[in-house]
Amino acid sequence: MAVGIVVQPNESIDRALRRFKKKYERSKVLREYRRHTVYLKPSEERRLEMIRARRRQRRAAAEEV
Repeated sequence: MAVGIVVQPNESIDRALRRFKKKYERSKVLREYRRHTVYLKPSEERRLEMIRARRRQRRAAAEEV
């Protein structure tokens, strides 16, 4: 997954770098990289997903109140 921007004419490097950083964060490249650096057993992945689902449900329930 490649992330890139086109620097506009007369655009400062700082502004272009800020745009690149935002695009990079939104693309979730770093999250995918970290996910692939460590091997998780399938049972651990399921357990973590269950924990995440419970957390999401609790947050949703708290927002309704």
